Amino acid sequence: MSEFFSMGGYGGYIWGSYAITAIAMIALLVATLRSLRNSRIERDQLEAVLQSRRTRRNKKAPKAP
Repeated sequence: MSEFFSMGGYGGYIWGSYAITAIAMIALLVATLRSLRNSRIERDQLEAVLQSRRTRRNKKAPKAP
């Protein structure tokens, strides 16, 4: 088992590479999820603005006889 982890003397490089890759992938996942959350918040805000504009426009429109 010890020989597996030492990887023929290159274990430090190999396991270090795995660690750096894992950290980068986790950081990418976190950044993606934050961006998704911010996009959803912005979408909800824009939909609220659009709804309020529609409501105001309907109130100002003359009523048909």
